[in-house]
Amino acid sequence: MKSPSLLASFRFAWEGVIYAFQTQRNFRIHCAISLAVVVAGVLLGLSAEQWAILAAVIGLVFQAELINTAIEAITDRASPDIHPLAKVAKDCAAAGVLVSAVVAVVVGALIFLPELVALVGHAPTP
Repeated sequence: MKSPSLLASFRFAWEGVIYAFQTQRNFRIHCAISLAVVVAGVLLGLSAEQWAILAAVIGLVFQAELINTAIEAITDRASPDIHPLAKVAKDCAAAGVLVSAVVAVVVGALIFLPELVALVGHAPTP
């Protein structure tokens, strides 16, 4: 089915984000962590390059979570009974989220740890 307009396509996509936020606990967790990362980045005065990298990995995690949600929904519709291949589909989709989240944590550590070390190094000593 083709979307009636570009605006409708954006609205449908936004409905997917809202659905994920309302129904997926992990999506809400990713939102909270992303918000904390943005606040920390603002407080630390990250560079444009650091922001670009963080935006990319945050987007990667959200993309993986949304695809995972879609695969779970399709799998539940196609295979309402427990089936080994349905489990494989769901487990692999969840693994994709896990991999992207681990990459995001590593990237976050590479960006934030030097900034935090530099901040502590400039702190006045008692």
